[in-house]
Amino acid sequence: MPQSTTLTVRSEALQKPSPPIHPLAVRITHWINAFAMIVMILSGWGIHNAYPTLPFAFPEWMTLGGSFPGALRWHFAAMWLLVINGGIYLAYGFLTDRFRRKLLPIWPRDVLRDALAAMSGKLDHEDFSTYNAVQHALYAGVIAAGVLAIITGLAIWKPVQLKEITSLFGDFDNARIMHFAAMCTIVLFLAVHVTMSLIVPKSLRAMIIGR
Repeated sequence: MPQSTTLTVRSEALQKPSPPIHPLAVRITHWINAFAMIVMILSGWGIHNAYPTLPFAFPEWMTLGGSFPGALRWHFAAMWLLVINGGIYLAYGFLTDRFRRKLLPIWPRDVLRDALAAMSGKLDHEDFSTYNAVQHALYAGVIAAGVLAIITGLAIWKPVQLKEITSLFGDFDNARIMHFAAMCTIVLFLAVHVTMSLIVPKSLRAMIIGR
């Protein structure tokens, strides 16, 4: 091959853009899921204040809906958005093998190692195409918490019509407690996730533009 042709091929290879870190489908479903989860959390706190699961109340400014009926309307609207969009997200992750490639394996020893490295400021954040062990555990955990929140939500929404689902958790009250626990897990994840995005803003840009 002539030298000029070789240089042209190498130049084209260098100019060819690399695949996006986060495909468009992942970015769209990610932001819709984030919006739906936040609406469900804030409206869920309003529902909790009207019908407490535990003996405390959230400040009114942290709730959505303005009243029990209003909070219910917001909660159910966001529920269907999360179910539909979350279903698309899960289907894409499984069908494209993205979940296996991005989230597995999860080894407790590796999670502890990377958690200690993160707390000491020694965890590498340069390669956003690969998740570290802490991210493996966090992302897999929040997906599981989201699925649990939906299932327990159905159980307490229609405890008679969907009694088979409700019975999986023992009874209505246990399903409410599990629903609340799933919400707490998601809130904790969001707190860590947002904090890390602020510490490493390039990760936020990658979820917006894909690179």
